Amino acid sequence: MIHRFPSALAAIVCCFVLLAGCSRQEFFDNAIAWERDSAGLSPHEITVGDLHISYLSNSEANNGEILVMVHGFAADKDNWVRMAGELTGQYQVYAIDLPGHGDSSKELDRDYQLQSQVSYLHRILRALELNHVNLIGNSMGGAITALYAARYPDTIQSATLLNPAGVFRYESELNIQLEEGNNPLIVSQPGDMKRLVELALEQQPFVPWPIYGVMEERAIAKRDVNERIFQALTDSASEDTFTEALASISAPVLVIWGKQDRVINYRNVEVFEQYIPNARAIILEEIGHAPMIETPERSATLVRAFVESDDVRSRSGQ
Repeated sequence: MIHRFPSALAAIVCCFVLLAGCSRQEFFDNAIAWERDSAGLSPHEITVGDLHISYLSNSEANNGEILVMVHGFAADKDNWVRMAGELTGQYQVYAIDLPGHGDSSKELDRDYQLQSQVSYLHRILRALELNHVNLIGNSMGGAITALYAARYPDTIQSATLLNPAGVFRYESELNIQLEEGNNPLIVSQPGDMKRLVELALEQQPFVPWPIYGVMEERAIAKRDVNERIFQALTDSASEDTFTEALASISAPVLVIWGKQDRVINYRNVEVFEQYIPNARAIILEEIGHAPMIETPERSATLVRAFVESDDVRSRSGQ
């Protein structure tokens, strides 16, 4: 879980901490609330069968196109706040905590394989009565978005994949570490959060001193479920099955990839371009695994141009 905290906010909140005796947890909660409010987002909860789901959506609803944002492994809905803040004035935005993540249900005995997560997402969108959505996913969320577009074509207007998982033909720094028996994506002890951020982000946002501590403590507390989810992802369908699904996607697809991605090699974009019939790709220089955090304004601009493109608009009948 990685968040953005601008220097002005840091100064304000630090003063508040010093003057009001605010704890690190309160500091964190206040900063998150400020970020969401500045982005025009409010937190909500919904029960979907046996799932408790947390999500963010516009504080003030509008009649714009629907954008649904799906985070990556061990991340959460707040990873989208920077980019979403550029879009809430024009679009109806939803950023969802998938099961096992954020403030949603985290049962250890739940099935977290990719295909099951696609089913969970479909149940969530139906419960929210969302249809003809522009689905946007990062990393694991990108793989889920692609599979969702393949399985539920009638509910998808477009799909945007940011550094998507699902294809690993080209080796990355993460692959090397995993082969050595080290998984930097799972925070299990002090110091791991800093190493994770350094691996995932080429452009690291400023984060005030109390924030990393709270983020790390929360991640350590979720270690068991994160290990369960990672194993489920490892056990998910083969790459051949995944590429077969890519080939069946009928919606327009935009793939955005940071060239300095150390988690998933950006050259895997070639496979997405090869298999998805109506795909276009944009490679971002000097950006790592999370463009929506590292370059939120540009990411939002690219999403907006794509959603407003003739290919997408013709699909929605506009």
